[in-house]
Amino acid sequence: MTRHDGKQASAPSAPSAPSAPSAPSAPSAPSAPPIRVLGLGGSLRRPSQSETALRMALRGAKEAGAVTELISADALRLPLYPSPDMATDPKVVALLAAVRRADGLILASPAYHGTMSGVLKNALDYLQYLADDEPPYLDGRAVGALSTGDGTQAVVQTVDALRSVVHALRAWPTPIGVAIHEAGRTLQDGEVSDDRVAELLRAMGAQVVEFALARRALRAAAP
Repeated sequence: MTRHDGKQASAPSAPSAPSAPSAPSAPSAPSAPPIRVLGLGGSLRRPSQSETALRMALRGAKEAGAVTELISADALRLPLYPSPDMATDPKVVALLAAVRRADGLILASPAYHGTMSGVLKNALDYLQYLADDEPPYLDGRAVGALSTGDGTQAVVQTVDALRSVVHALRAWPTPIGVAIHEAGRTLQDGEVSDDRVAELLRAMGAQVVEFALARRALRAAAP
């Protein structure tokens, strides 16, 4: 076809076929809630060497994807277990709620004559209130344990004592437990100055998260 100006006109293009409707997208699966790791501090001293180490362990848990929470020993000044009206004490209620929320825990204590501090042991005794939960106590959860002090024997015995309580509460101690001797040299000004100790603490925190994730996957796959 020739236009009046002498130039060749292009042929009209054929109408395009209507596009097929796109398939509806599958609904996205709801995202799983984050793993929650609770740290319990066992020293009322300020600054606290064991709490410094605990914060580093919780950092490892956070780096592994967890939401972390720390209850320091100041918040664990609970009535001596058992005591009258202890179940209604606000600090007891807060402790039990935090433990129930947690998928895993990390316990930290100074070494007091080869065992954990009284404030931490008393707090752990209150977990008797979880006996009728489903599952009871800390059943199936991973728990990291760390201790700080000057002597090697004392801190190792304290980690062992913490692990014994963890077993009694039906939980799983992490493969890594951290016994920090010469804590005055290793933990200074609120920091972990020894890279190897910091690495072990973060690895322990990560193990708590890894165990919790594996346990969640196993339960999801169960018929």
